[in-house]
Amino acid sequence: MPKPQFLTKTRRRWIGVGLMAALIAPTLLLSPLPSAHAKDLELNLYSARHYSSDQELYDAFTKQTGIKINQIQAGDEALLERIKSEGKASPADVILLADAARLWKAQHEGLFQPVQSAILRNSVPAAFQSETLWFGFTTRARIIVFDKSKISPEQIRLYDDLANPALKGKVCTRSGTHPYMLSLLASIIAHQGEQKAEAWARGVVANLARTPRGGDTDQIKGVISGECAVALTNSYYLVRLLKSPKAEEREAAAKLGVIWPNQGSTGTHINVSGGGVARYAPNPDSAKKFLEFLASPAAQAQFANANNEWPVVAKVAINNPELHGLGTFKAEKLSVAAIGQHQPTAARIIDRSGWK
Repeated sequence: MPKPQFLTKTRRRWIGVGLMAALIAPTLLLSPLPSAHAKDLELNLYSARHYSSDQELYDAFTKQTGIKINQIQAGDEALLERIKSEGKASPADVILLADAARLWKAQHEGLFQPVQSAILRNSVPAAFQSETLWFGFTTRARIIVFDKSKISPEQIRLYDDLANPALKGKVCTRSGTHPYMLSLLASIIAHQGEQKAEAWARGVVANLARTPRGGDTDQIKGVISGECAVALTNSYYLVRLLKSPKAEEREAAAKLGVIWPNQGSTGTHINVSGGGVARYAPNPDSAKKFLEFLASPAAQAQFANANNEWPVVAKVAINNPELHGLGTFKAEKLSVAAIGQHQPTAARIIDRSGWK
């Protein structure tokens, strides 16, 4: 009878490895997969929208989809510069911007990638989207508020009227370099040409009651305090004061006169807030889902009810009496491309006119 052969050290080692692998294998199968699935449940949002009410939207999206939102906030220009400097290594999935001209700029600097979505294409009006690269989600109007005891509404039917010498020392605006002001001036260039637009800018500067400072709310409060008699503002800032928890602010805002400029001609200037999927988005599927969510009836209603903007999607039910109370108006019909193309000229005019 032959003697049993003993295993060499090498053979014993390999058998041991095999037994260990057999024991570990079931554990591996039961463990959650790393990276790929976890990555899909994240979204890196670069946003120039700084409204606290938007956080409720983001929370609702996460609850609905399980996708966590990592948010970076900054001004439009700062965000665009950051994304450009990050290049292909940028973690940005979605870029949200609060100005039409900045959306146009991001598009032409190649910062978006195409999004193929029937939901977005069919929900967002053609005027508020661009070649599948970005989509508008809200609009706001550039209106004029005035002190009824100092100004007659007949004096300010047009944006042009803000440059009338009769208003010398009575006008308040934010800085001319702010995107909202640049977009308004770009629209004036589109309608009237550079020469007339510069004459208007110089006329407004000559009529300023103070050096521009603060945001649109500060301009409205300047009229309320009597520091100025007339001011430019985006519509939602006025509605915000009309809904203020402070009774004195509600009462003061309600006493202001409101003008929808250029109703007999080009219509009141409209700006748009929107976004798209970043060119090098690491989570493009999550980004697409997020944009589609922003176009949903619930999200569109939230934009209107909580932040006092007009939704772009038709027939969205709005429960905002103060926003409804502003009434209806003729809106400017000017393409985002036209506003974007005239931005460089608008910036030069602002500089030459001394509109700080």
